[in-house]
Amino acid sequence: MTSHSKSFLLLQGPCSPFSARLADRLAGDGHRVHLLNFNGGDLLYRRRSGTRLYRQSLRDLPEFLQRLYEHENITDQVLFGDQRPVHRPAVALAPAFGVRTQVLEEGYFRPHWITMEPEGVNARSTLPSNPDWYREAYSRLGEAPAPQHFHSPFRIRAAHDVLFHLAGAANPVLAPHYRNHAPVTAPLEYAAYLKRFALLRYHKPRDAKRIEALAASSAPYFVLPLQLNGDAQIQHHSPYTNMLEVIDKVVSSFARQAPGDARLVIKNHPLDMGLVNYARHVRRKADEFAIGDRIDYLESGDLNRLLPKAQGMVTVNSTAGMVAMEHGCPTLLLGQAVYALPGLVSPPGLAEFWTHPEAPDPHLFHAFRQTLLHTVQLNGGFYCRRGIDLAVAQCVPRLSADLTPLEELLLCLPKAA
Repeated sequence: MTSHSKSFLLLQGPCSPFSARLADRLAGDGHRVHLLNFNGGDLLYRRRSGTRLYRQSLRDLPEFLQRLYEHENITDQVLFGDQRPVHRPAVALAPAFGVRTQVLEEGYFRPHWITMEPEGVNARSTLPSNPDWYREAYSRLGEAPAPQHFHSPFRIRAAHDVLFHLAGAANPVLAPHYRNHAPVTAPLEYAAYLKRFALLRYHKPRDAKRIEALAASSAPYFVLPLQLNGDAQIQHHSPYTNMLEVIDKVVSSFARQAPGDARLVIKNHPLDMGLVNYARHVRRKADEFAIGDRIDYLESGDLNRLLPKAQGMVTVNSTAGMVAMEHGCPTLLLGQAVYALPGLVSPPGLAEFWTHPEAPDPHLFHAFRQTLLHTVQLNGGFYCRRGIDLAVAQCVPRLSADLTPLEELLLCLPKAA
């Protein structure tokens, strides 16, 4: 732990009271805390002393940040999502001013974990890509403590999101230059969600029966879980612009190169808005290759029931890949991901994957998982009261320390180890 106070800059956080709670706790421990808000939603959730509202254009943000770093002697900055337009300049500038960046994200392992990682997450992670490093790290660290469980209903997250965007109605006056990083407007998003969630009551029983039939069948099948089109993992860490491109690539390869008795199961993301009719697109693509009887499309369903019997999973870079590995399911990556390690993912190439999928090394995966839990995962959540309590209690000691657990480990165990 550090024996001196720090000067923290908190940039945008999740749509919840988390950032304000974190700021209060850091200030209570003797640190100076500055919050930089960008819109009405930020102001709603982060009303406290030391708050600024940025009202200028994105073009002027780097110069503003430089003055802020120097005037307030900022030592550390904390942000949620390193690919947000308002965060990219901060991440790029920080090293030149001696400012350490800690990036928050949803957990690599869910549902009881969040991610806090120095400098960047996912494809920007400083975690090594050397499998032996994780084996050695696990031999030093051992088993991570079991997480405290909590229940975080989706309705709580949705309520926070609605409040955040309602406050954003004041943006034209409060922050006239602010532009949301989300690809669609909030009203359209909410209308789409309401329609899709209403239809899920009809899809869920049907999808559950299909999954049970697949699991009970002797027919081999592969799984393609869809991701959100606007997710940074697709927009910044993959060669694709949307899931339609991914579906086209995977279905065409499956039709040409997969064994004739194999099936392909395409499952939608649980938080998809329903703006794209994936079921219709999958049917058209399957008909194009005359394989409609070999493709199953699911709007819902439990991957933990589907994956144990699957021949393999194809994903761009979803955390569902790590769920697959937990079940020993071969996993092929089409993009960049923190778990892209030899011995965990199958060698690249769809054509080879359909006929020779390589299962993950269970010992390596266990070492990888335990190392991440020790270093870049924190027990907690961003939305419900209990999750926020746990997350803040875990974040503050790590932010107060001179080095994070990952940085300490990298000093004694270099990436080339």
